[in-house]
Amino acid sequence: MADYQDQADAIDRVIKNAVGVMENSKIQILQILESARDELRTLNNELQQVMKETAETVEKVDQLEINYRRSRIGLTEVSLDFVRYNEEDIKQAYEKATQLQLDLLIYREKEMYLKARRDELQKRVRGVEKSVERAETVSAQMGVVLEYLSGELGQVTRILESAKNRQMLGLKIILAQEEERKRISREIHDGPAQLLANLVLRTEIVERMLAKQEFKMVQDEIIDLKRQVRFSLEEMRKVIFNLRPMALDDLGLIPAVRKYVHDFEERTKIRATFETKGKEQRMTSPMEAAIFRLIQEALTNAAKHACPTFVGVDITYQAQLVKIVVQDNGLGFRVDQLEQETKGHTHFGLIGMRERVELLEGRMDIESTENMGTKIIIHIPTNTDKGKENLDG
Repeated sequence: MADYQDQADAIDRVIKNAVGVMENSKIQILQILESARDELRTLNNELQQVMKETAETVEKVDQLEINYRRSRIGLTEVSLDFVRYNEEDIKQAYEKATQLQLDLLIYREKEMYLKARRDELQKRVRGVEKSVERAETVSAQMGVVLEYLSGELGQVTRILESAKNRQMLGLKIILAQEEERKRISREIHDGPAQLLANLVLRTEIVERMLAKQEFKMVQDEIIDLKRQVRFSLEEMRKVIFNLRPMALDDLGLIPAVRKYVHDFEERTKIRATFETKGKEQRMTSPMEAAIFRLIQEALTNAAKHACPTFVGVDITYQAQLVKIVVQDNGLGFRVDQLEQETKGHTHFGLIGMRERVELLEGRMDIESTENMGTKIIIHIPTNTDKGKENLDG
């Protein structure tokens, strides 16, 4: 018992030191975050000013083009009618046309500069927004960990007694939910939201063309708008499918995985195959959803980190067991360095997958060699109620 208490005291000291370091780090992250937010506000203000000035310049260019065309027509009339106009009238008309042409050139140059400046600012704003988002994510994660580590030592001893402590499980679920919300937010912001904003801008351009009665250009623009609306609808459907594939509930795991593998191949241009063995058996909805997410994350990790030209997914139904194999021919890695390489990304990488498999009372093995690809083998029992309880809870 004394040895156990000494071990608990040692862990308590380590945790207190870690809490101190993390609190200082969190303060620094918050300072960086505030600085990034200030920069974002400054960039947004400048962007709004540039966009306003761009709109005014575009309008000025349009007006100058009209005036210049009129002056050219007037100059032609004056030059041909020697009865009504004398040499001085011709000179004035020529000077007016020349001045309008010069003004038009100047404002066109200004328009090009402002548009380039606008595009540059929009790019910088997106970059700073991503930095703010990353800092907020790290700050939130550190806050959760600090709150957890700052608990009583009794919590630590209970964790030592049981690796599947309910509080730890709850913490992981909360973090997973927050990360999923941020992922969905990013997908909507970078996909459908951007496309819809672009559609609004294009409709404004169409309105201006209608005002100028440029019907041929309006027709071309509407055709392009229709194409973009269809593309936006397709992007929204992809987001909806990623949230919860309807085929998973209606048809089962196999059709949902088959569709996802097909879409994965089209999206990433990585050759992908899917095979099944054994007699398919329907499982509970949470169990099928968990298996689908494991396959989804394995393919996402392969595309993001392994740079493969081929990935294969195999599902084998056995007696009271389902076996999933995801294999690629990518870069590979040293399995003994997995813990160090994925440190800080537990809920996104292979370590997070392994934890979820363990919650289902399953087992996950990884076979990988540098430059020789990676093979992930997952065994999940289908006759246990504990995994179902973990998922439902």
